[in-house]
Parts: sequence; structure tokens; C-alpha cells
Amino acid sequence: MSGDEGQILDAFIDTIWIEKGLSQNTLNSYKSDTEKYFLWLSKNSLNYKKVSRAEILEYLSFLFSQKLGSKSVARKLSSLRVFYKYLVVKNILTIDPCEKVETPKVMKSIPKTLDEKEIEKLLECPDVNSALGLRDKAMIETLYSCGLRVSELIDLELIHVNARQGVMKVLGKGQKERLVPMGEKLINIMDAYLNDSRPKLLNRNISDYFFISSRGSKMTRQSFWHRIKFYSDKAGLNKKNISPHVLRHAFATHLLNNGADLRVVQLLLGHSDLNTTQIYTEVAKYRLKQLHNEHHPRG
Repeated sequence: MSGDEGQILDAFIDTIWIEKGLSQNTLNSYKSDTEKYFLWLSKNSLNYKKVSRAEILEYLSFLFSQKLGSKSVARKLSSLRVFYKYLVVKNILTIDPCEKVETPKVMKSIPKTLDEKEIEKLLECPDVNSALGLRDKAMIETLYSCGLRVSELIDLELIHVNARQGVMKVLGKGQKERLVPMGEKLINIMDAYLNDSRPKLLNRNISDYFFISSRGSKMTRQSFWHRIKFYSDKAGLNKKNISPHVLRHAFATHLLNNGADLRVVQLLLGHSDLNTTQIYTEVAKYRLKQLHNEHHPRG
């Protein structure tokens, strides 16, 4: 990557971070996608300022040739769209080469999820008589009961949880806040964790974060992922390839299965677009079809 490309990329990332308030993971994705695009330009002796729609299409064709799926290619095109809009706004370019490029059609994939019995199996695994086990049960219960993203879970602070009113304030993507209700079971587990487990894990340290590690510091995504993997193996669910996000999928699917309105689920998940939430109706339909095939004499 040339010096000019490096400078423009840094300025681009700084600008969208300030203007859009994106998470670090999203910023990293934009940066990585743009860097890979610059690498392709260099190998083909092209300059980012002088490409047209034809070169953008050629780049997308190259990505497909690398066995990337339509979803991955669509995401990389989205990054390029943001990048070239930035160049136009800053008067570095007058024409956006991505403007008339159509997004590749993305096949809807049904998210992996767990049924209610499998969730119960998972929740029974942590040893609530140990400080770590009680913390892990509280974290798993929070993910499932509130449908949080794992980043929202580990970023949760003490001041965000109001057990008396039965709600928690969640800071989601784009720094958007939402209030999520807490059920009685979750409130009881959180109270037990706060009064018994958390003080032991802190070991005289101080932290604003609600869930903390065995060293008294903030939990990491990787650490919690390993805990989920440990308990899924213990519950005999290792073939399900469970991740923290699967519990978020289960939260949404089980709400819809039990008659919740799609827009309510959208609000609880923090989705800005209803279409993003729509995929869970497909999960519900798929599950109903499975049940029909298994239990109906004409299935």
C-alpha cells in the first residue's frame, strides 16, 4: 500500500469513527476490506482515484473467484461504497464508481439456534456453588433472557442494571441505547452473582463492569466464548457448534415461537431494520416444519 493510500485510509477511518460512532469491530472490518481492495489495485496497476464502475465489477468478480460467498462480497462492496462516498464528500473525487453497482443477491441463511430443552441443559451445567460457575450461569442467562450481543454483555456496567425496575440499559451498535426487560429468574441470578460471586472474583480490585474475569478485570469476548464451548461440551451439545451469538438467535426465535410481535423482537434486539429481524420468522417456520415431519402421521 502506497503512502498516499495509507494516509487516505487513516483519514477515512477517523472520519467514519467520529461521524458514525461505529464499534471497533466494524471499523476494523472497513479498514481490512479497504486494505484488501488497495492490494488488488496495486497488483493490477490501478489507482483508487481513477477506477470506474467496470473496475469495481472486475474486483467483485475477483472476490467471487476466491470462493467468497455472496454475503462476504456484499459486505466488501458496502465498505467500498462508504469509502467512495467519503472521497466524493471530501471533493477528492467527483464521481462515485460504486454508485450504479448492484449488490450481489445474498441467500438467506437460517441462523443456528437451540430449542428450549437444549437451553435448559446448557443453563444447568455451571456449578452455582463456585464463584466462576455462578458468574457463568448469570452471563449465559443474561444472553438468552435479554438477547444481547456478546460485546453488549461484556461492556455492561453496574450502573446499567436496575434490578428494582427490572430493566437494563444496553449500548448497542452505533452507540444506540435501548432498554431491555429482565425476568424474575434473571434478576435472582444476578442478585446472587452480585452478592456472592462478584466480590470473590474482584478480590479487593475495583471495576465498573458488571461481569468480571477470575482476575477481577473486564471479561473478554474470547474468554466467554471458551466458557460457552466448555459448557456446550458438558451438556452434550458439542455438535451444535454453539457460540454466544447462538443464544441471541435462540432468544429471538423462542419469543416468536411463543407469539411475540416481530417489531417487539426488533426493538429488543436493537435492529435498526425490520428486514434483519425477519430472518427469525424463517427459523420459526423451519422449526414448525421439522416438528410436523417428526410427529404428524402424514409428515
